[in-house]
Amino acid sequence: MVVGSFEKGCQVAVIGSGPGGYLAAIRLAQLKKDVILVEEAENLGGICLNEGCIPSKALIHAADFLEETKHCDQMGITVTRATLDMPKLVAWKDKVVKRLTDGVKFLTSKNGAEILHGRAQFLTDRTLKVATKEGPQIVRFEQAVIATGSVPFPLPGFPVDGESVIGSKEALSLSEIPVKLVVIGGGYIGLELSCVYRKLGSEVALVEFFPELLAHHDPEVREVITRRLKDLGLSVYLGHRAVGLEKGHPSTVKIQDKEGKVTLLEADKVLVCVGRVPNVAGLGLKEAGVEQDPKGFIKVTRQMETNVPGIYAVGDVVGGPLLAHKAYREAKVAAEVIAGSPSSFDNVVIPAVIYTDPEIAWAGLFEVEAKQQGLKVVSGSFPFKASGRALTLNAPEGFVKTVADAETKRILGVQIVGQDASELISEAALAIEMGAFLDDLSQTIHPHPTMSEGLLESVEAALGEAIHVVNK
Repeated sequence: MVVGSFEKGCQVAVIGSGPGGYLAAIRLAQLKKDVILVEEAENLGGICLNEGCIPSKALIHAADFLEETKHCDQMGITVTRATLDMPKLVAWKDKVVKRLTDGVKFLTSKNGAEILHGRAQFLTDRTLKVATKEGPQIVRFEQAVIATGSVPFPLPGFPVDGESVIGSKEALSLSEIPVKLVVIGGGYIGLELSCVYRKLGSEVALVEFFPELLAHHDPEVREVITRRLKDLGLSVYLGHRAVGLEKGHPSTVKIQDKEGKVTLLEADKVLVCVGRVPNVAGLGLKEAGVEQDPKGFIKVTRQMETNVPGIYAVGDVVGGPLLAHKAYREAKVAAEVIAGSPSSFDNVVIPAVIYTDPEIAWAGLFEVEAKQQGLKVVSGSFPFKASGRALTLNAPEGFVKTVADAETKRILGVQIVGQDASELISEAALAIEMGAFLDDLSQTIHPHPTMSEGLLESVEAALGEAIHVVNK
């Protein structure tokens, strides 16, 4: 017992209220478990809802809308003097976030889970100390779900100070558009925010350590996004690493290629987004006996249970794709297992999206990936420039590509690059999850004219039965 503390108990303690945490708490409460949801921050929802997925998509939508006003004259529409009020845009974004965080709080409480604000630390494998504003609180539990998420990976020499050097959190709440923005890291966060701020008016330089963007994707994906970044006017430095920073007005970023050549970039703001690591500092995993892998992620079974019976973990903290929808599924599995139902994270595929311009979405294996695994495959592609609906939306960029086993014709993977790819990929995920074959989709009628026809057309191309493109 901690001196000066007070104590309470529950059946299940859930640590962290991001997508994995709040879903676990709500589902457990629905399953009649006595639940305490522990959250350090004032608002529920975690990084995704407060500082990531939702606010970034709000800014992306606004940036896309502004960009469209610059090119709608080709449709006979003239927009004069479109201006940006950044504080007002941020206020609108914050309003969207608040509506959703309030909704999560309402649903959590309405379903019967107790919310306890404070920082949690394991004292034992059945006891937490929660540092609250009122003082330390001891929480004794029968089971626990760790859902503490991830935090940005720190880049040596570029500590985030919120002024000259910012992270993705600060990038979503700037009061004014930086004239010159240097983005270090060409992953999905770097790509998305580079597109946003270029469209909002910044001169953007994107610095990526690897010699290619999206190195694990098929070449045609890289070709589309690389071409689009060039069209938007971004300066892209591939095969470069950031080696130094001299702060000032503006600051100077020193980058170096693999031959040692140095380039100096001016920056009003430097955005660092070079990856994320599990958020476990100070959590007391050692005291609880919970094992981690070499990268610090918590090891779990397919039932989301750690090596300590009764302690589960879900979401970013367990590694794999750091995606909110993966956390949702893992949280549901953990909650059902705790409640005594047979459940397992046995999903075949986890779809993913990068909200660039155009969007990039995929499910299952890339063709390159499948061949690296020794699989014999057949593939088919359909370019959106041949789509009637894409042309009417003035969105001809991109394609749909379907990869299947050459012998059985079972669908292995789908990639979509284009407008609303994020909304189109779920059909592909369902097809792969259910073990569908090319014929299953080719014989499914898709409405015309729609962007979703692109998947049908790519499947027909893989079968050698394409009508609207030339068969290979």
